Amino acid sequence: MDAFSNSSCMIPPSTKQSNPFTILLVDDRDENLLVLEELLDNGHRQFIKATSGNEALKYALRNDSIGLIMLDVQMPDMDGFEVAKFLKTNPKTRDISIIFVTAISKEEQYVLKGFEEGAVDYLAKPLDSHVTRAKVNVFEQLWLYQQALKRSAADLATINKQLEKFVYMVAHDLKSPLTGLVTLLHLVESMNDSRPISQKELADYVGDLKEAGYHLSTMISNILTYSRQSIEQQESENVSILELLSQTRHLLFPPKHIQIFITEPMPMLYTKKVKLQQVFQNILSNAIKYNDKAQGQIDIGHNDKGDFIEFFVRDNGPGMTDEQQAHLFRLFQPIGHSQYESSTGVGLNILKMLVEEQGGALRVITAPGAGCTVLFDWRK
Repeated sequence: MDAFSNSSCMIPPSTKQSNPFTILLVDDRDENLLVLEELLDNGHRQFIKATSGNEALKYALRNDSIGLIMLDVQMPDMDGFEVAKFLKTNPKTRDISIIFVTAISKEEQYVLKGFEEGAVDYLAKPLDSHVTRAKVNVFEQLWLYQQALKRSAADLATINKQLEKFVYMVAHDLKSPLTGLVTLLHLVESMNDSRPISQKELADYVGDLKEAGYHLSTMISNILTYSRQSIEQQESENVSILELLSQTRHLLFPPKHIQIFITEPMPMLYTKKVKLQQVFQNILSNAIKYNDKAQGQIDIGHNDKGDFIEFFVRDNGPGMTDEQQAHLFRLFQPIGHSQYESSTGVGLNILKMLVEEQGGALRVITAPGAGCTVLFDWRK
């Protein structure tokens, strides 16, 4: 790089960015680097200066924030064309914009060679300060748009993951009450085949079905409301834990040989009802599902721990080995009870996530043949 024209203009103001636009200046002469930096500095940009092709490659590979390279063509050892070729063949640097700066030739063939090697623009010496600033301003705006697109892509990826978890959550949480409804219908059907059903008996079963259908409809409405709102928008409400547990117990249709006892009194909490109901439903559905006793028993209670309420769900089921506990909250891994190998672990994974969102912890106390107690903290 040899010379600049004497024309000048005021440096345009630039809005301060959290991630400043970084320009790599490459020239084998220090004085040219200093002049070019002074020409382009608007108070918000950052500059990295390299005096050789090898040094330029080193900086480009190590720095992820470079948005533009001003690359001199005439340099010893490795010229600008060779540097550009290396940059464009490396996945880490191939998207960085390159402006070739040269005084060799303005012939069309020479300019085309620069574009073939990866340049996106071309400046001939002596540089016109107006044109140089204008072109760099354009590339800065393009870089800002590119960064915004990357952030949008990252946000979309996060939203997709949240949506995937939400789909699993809905599918899992609706499965238990639907299974209960189908089971009750099969029971009525089988009884009708084996013996006539009295009007009173039929009315009782229809009443149970209607009530279960109502609870299921309410649950679906709550989930739809939840899905339309961000975490910040989801409103808390006063929740009677006794009422919530009674509804959940009814909705799960525990078989007659399994009794669920709720220790009273239960607290009132100002919280997000849907999330807490999902936690209890996941724990209770598993306690029912895996119970292997002729007379199954599930006890629900709580302890006040200051800022948190510690809830516990204790069952007299088969318990778990250390190996089964190690797989308990891993997504898509069954916990090892052979008769339920189709279990995916989705519900338990969601349960852990919901409890940790509250700043609480989840613990399991169990041993083979000794049942299982699940404890979790829920913020008041």
